[in-house]
Amino acid sequence: MTTTDATAPVRWARPDDADAIVRMIEGLAAYENEPPESVKTTAADLLRDGFGERPRFECLIAEHDGDAVGFALFFPNYSTWEGRAGIYVEDLFVEERARGFGLGRALMAAIAGLARDRGCVRIDLAVLDWNPTRDFYHAIDCRHMSEWLPYRMDAAAIKAMAAKAPAVE
Repeated sequence: MTTTDATAPVRWARPDDADAIVRMIEGLAAYENEPPESVKTTAADLLRDGFGERPRFECLIAEHDGDAVGFALFFPNYSTWEGRAGIYVEDLFVEERARGFGLGRALMAAIAGLARDRGCVRIDLAVLDWNPTRDFYHAIDCRHMSEWLPYRMDAAAIKAMAAKAPAVE
């Protein structure tokens, strides 16, 4: 297995990467044992939400042999306790054919550099409990926060709760 350091090719995603990002999201879903139909994201969604007038996320691409083979999709969050912004990494993925070359580490190092440059106090992410990639996160000093439990409100629950929403003035 060949490894490289954080100088591996990482660049900002461009609009013409949208199809490759969808391909990698589908690869991530397969890695996480999810059926293909679980990915509803389209290239048009990514173009609208990542490259439009008001981007909702940022994305880095890792390349190997000139191909986009990894991505990190992230967006800002905010710590009320720290009074500072942070970064939430929604997805970090490297295709199997390109693992072992340091691309995941390079993507995380790039995000850490952005966090430092932007004055962020933390980088947050979630990892499935069975995912062997947890060892990677431990190796780069990510701390498992066992005292925090993830919760999610899905679209149906949002609709039901929103029906009870007071007017916001």
